[in-house]
Amino acid sequence: MDEPDQPPRLLHNRFEADVVGGGPVRAEETCFDRRGERVRFHGERQDVSSPGWRRLLELIDEAAADGREVFRPLVELTPAERADLVTLPPTVARLTRVKRFLLYGSPLTRMPPEIGAMTSLEVFEPYTSYSLHWFPYELTRCANLRESTVSTRALYGNYKHRPTFPRLQPRGALPTHEDLDPRVWGVERIGRCSVCDGPIDPARFRQQWISLRVATDVLPLLVNACSTACVEALPQPPEGYVRTPHQGGRSLRQPAPQW
Repeated sequence: MDEPDQPPRLLHNRFEADVVGGGPVRAEETCFDRRGERVRFHGERQDVSSPGWRRLLELIDEAAADGREVFRPLVELTPAERADLVTLPPTVARLTRVKRFLLYGSPLTRMPPEIGAMTSLEVFEPYTSYSLHWFPYELTRCANLRESTVSTRALYGNYKHRPTFPRLQPRGALPTHEDLDPRVWGVERIGRCSVCDGPIDPARFRQQWISLRVATDVLPLLVNACSTACVEALPQPPEGYVRTPHQGGRSLRQPAPQW
């Protein structure tokens, strides 16, 4: 007897409805090595008057109000609104009940330190966000984070290609806490210490890179430290990465690529 026709088997899409297209590569992509050019952070500033930014603020307010555990904001934005985004609003600190945060295919170039206040976060998926080359050290405050999905080859210092980290500024060079040049400092503002959450004294300020395992992946983390003591309190990076905090630059010796 012939076997009855079987319906085609559907393969589970782990990103569900979040497939909004691969993340765009920003036009000012000088974040990886180019012959004769200095490796710099992305220089785009966030336009807080743009429709995409305003809509994202609304979505965060809604998610905080209803206490949802899964937050997938990009599917609620039009392509034009998504293109408005350079970073996330600091109000993500209000999403203390979110367990799963999906940013598949985002155009983001950086994350705010306030993401560290998402204390219930368990799953973080910024996969195919190809202009997202680093993360704030504050992400390590998400103690429940157990799973991440990151486009590894887009990361500074990744084990496959070892791209150069941007050279950080020397100690005490911080001119102000606000309106910083993101191409130089990585961010537009530096509020509190990434390590102890204390205030920043520009004269004692130190900025460092460190590579640490966060959930599934080893990530390059930017540390904005208030003192040498806070830099010395940082954990040791894993084998296969630069084993101490550092300031990046072409002279930095990294382990050989493992690709």
